[in-house]
Amino acid sequence: MITPSRAIAALIVAAGRGTRTGSKIPKQYREVGGKSLLAHATSAFVRHPAISRVHVVVAPGDEARAAVALGPLADQVTIGTGGDTRQQSVRLGLEALVENPPAHVLVHDAARPFVPPELIDRVLAALADTPGACPALPVVDSLRRGTDHIEAEVDRQHLWRVQTPQGFDFNALLSAHAMATQGATDDAEVLRQAGLAVRLVKGDERAMKITGPEDFAAAERMLAMDTRVGMGFDVHRFGPGDHIWLCGVAIPHTHGLVGHSDADAGLHALTDAILGALGDGDIGQHFPPGDPQWKGASSDRFLAHAARLVAAAGGRIVHCDVTLICESPKIGPWRDRMTARVAEILSFHRPITSIKATTTEGLGFAGRREGIAAQAAATIRLPALDITGS
Repeated sequence: MITPSRAIAALIVAAGRGTRTGSKIPKQYREVGGKSLLAHATSAFVRHPAISRVHVVVAPGDEARAAVALGPLADQVTIGTGGDTRQQSVRLGLEALVENPPAHVLVHDAARPFVPPELIDRVLAALADTPGACPALPVVDSLRRGTDHIEAEVDRQHLWRVQTPQGFDFNALLSAHAMATQGATDDAEVLRQAGLAVRLVKGDERAMKITGPEDFAAAERMLAMDTRVGMGFDVHRFGPGDHIWLCGVAIPHTHGLVGHSDADAGLHALTDAILGALGDGDIGQHFPPGDPQWKGASSDRFLAHAARLVAAAGGRIVHCDVTLICESPKIGPWRDRMTARVAEILSFHRPITSIKATTTEGLGFAGRREGIAAQAAATIRLPALDITGS
């Protein structure tokens, strides 16, 4: 018997090659609302406060592909390989957790991209006094058996449509898989065949399974997006130095810019614009200027952090517009390099990026060449429906 910690892990099963959607691309890597099904499914568990680890199981050779599909989430999960069947993939995923075993594990199919947090909560609550819990919805339609013609009526009483995530005592599920024969369609059945109880808990219609092309269309309709715009502004004065940082590019200059970090006014303004659109404070709250760990820090870290927050909320940055306000240096020769660098930092979101410059016609601190200002606007799209609690 493995002695587990009290932690809870999530196992995302994404090793299938499902092509019933009509695409040669496995469905877990196809996009809905600008993000892969795998990223949608994984983000709900990464964000959930009760879950301490997320392990993604993919087909052998798909590790790099999965990391790209996950985007910023790839840094917050581990990725391993599965087997030829779902049952083998789950077993290999469980074995990957053995070195530091959790008390409980949630097993979820990547083909179910929308997982409301309250569904996770119900499954976890049931595990307090049962070795297994399975979300399910009652069958409400009348059922008939037949091929070309109706042959018999099927009693729908006590029939359920099962969903994931399914939750389990980790040791119990690992042992059940070790002695299971092939043929179980999910882990609730593996546990049941081992003689252990699996409790039914209330499912959620939002936790739909993507199977055919029509399901992708339905998912796009569910994932209607709200558009939000945020504004940012930043100023840094000139000081000693021989270069400045602007929009992630080092530019030779007669002076440096003074700041706790690298004083990149362009990236600071854009970071604040993204945080503002997200409604998540400002750069000073996330990276306090009095904290010594940020002294001299590269500001691309701040922008990448804001981008991860948007991704974790199920959103996408679609447009960035930065205006640099200064008499010198001349921005024109560096504009393309700045635009490319910002696009690189935000590559998961693939935003349209614009960087411009203007002067103040000799007026004010910028006109007197005392410093540089930057203002920015960012447009993001977030789920309009609370599909995943974002």
